Amino acid sequence: MNARTVTLLDVARAAGVSKSTVSDALQGSGRVAEATRDRVREVADRLGYRPNSAARRLRRASTGAVGLYLPQTATRLDYYMNLAFGAVDRAQEEGLDVMLLTPATGAHGRLASRVDGLLVIDPETDDPAVPALLESGVPVVTGERYLGRTPVPVGSVVCDNAASLTALLDHVRARGARHPALLAPVDTSAWAAALHATAGDWSRAHSVPVGIRTVSFAATAREAEQATSALLAERPETDAVICAPDGAALGVVHAAAAVGRTVGRDLLVASCVDGAAARGGHPAVTAIDLRPKAYGRACVELLCDILAGRTATDTTRRHDWGLEVRASTVG
Repeated sequence: MNARTVTLLDVARAAGVSKSTVSDALQGSGRVAEATRDRVREVADRLGYRPNSAARRLRRASTGAVGLYLPQTATRLDYYMNLAFGAVDRAQEEGLDVMLLTPATGAHGRLASRVDGLLVIDPETDDPAVPALLESGVPVVTGERYLGRTPVPVGSVVCDNAASLTALLDHVRARGARHPALLAPVDTSAWAAALHATAGDWSRAHSVPVGIRTVSFAATAREAEQATSALLAERPETDAVICAPDGAALGVVHAAAAVGRTVGRDLLVASCVDGAAARGGHPAVTAIDLRPKAYGRACVELLCDILAGRTATDTTRRHDWGLEVRASTVG
């Protein structure tokens, strides 16, 4: 247990009581039986628990919770579920709960009295709940920048989405592709805007046109299949398709098979977001690993650092990604 920081939750589990009971027992507050208080203190000492002074300041006169808002069209996706798990893990290490928010919560809920701060992931300019969340009266950290003019979040955690798409385009070009295409959502989010801009920049730099087809932010495999079928009918010379939405690239694979194309040979397929579908596809799909669980942790960490005064507001932190090359681009 001493290999990592021991948390209130660790003590609660070992002592067989709730996290709030542990907090009360260690602080000498609340209605906790003396025997329970002694047992909690003994377990805390044995595990090596050390109170986090910044976390204590954070929780003093606070709700002990943070809110998490995900794109409402994307909550079914593997990427966002893993991100949420990472956020919850990191919040628990600070002794905080996580409240999953809905558009109704953002627009009408009295959030300032219910959470200490908010995480808004991939905010879109056409989502009416986002401005209300940013104006809720508590600090807000966004996962990726918000492209709206106002209000401004107190911090952001961002990926270099331009670099990741460039890596995919460079990879398929190195594998022989000369007529690549991109399936991407409209540019109402920083992620999508970076994909559109990067495709244009890369095309001009290499004198290689990149065909762009619009799909929804959380396109299903079926939607990607339909878009790819139309693309291959109109541009049969297409030799690589990069699909932006999580899990949708399998639809590209199905569309290729339907017209007699062999993925990994005469049609290369890649995804801007890795996940279970890409890893388990037949063939497995080359993808960008955005490391969503670590990303969720990083967002919570920045919010907690700002709330506790460990980090200044208006802070932007970078999050790393990796390229996972698989059979869909190497045969």
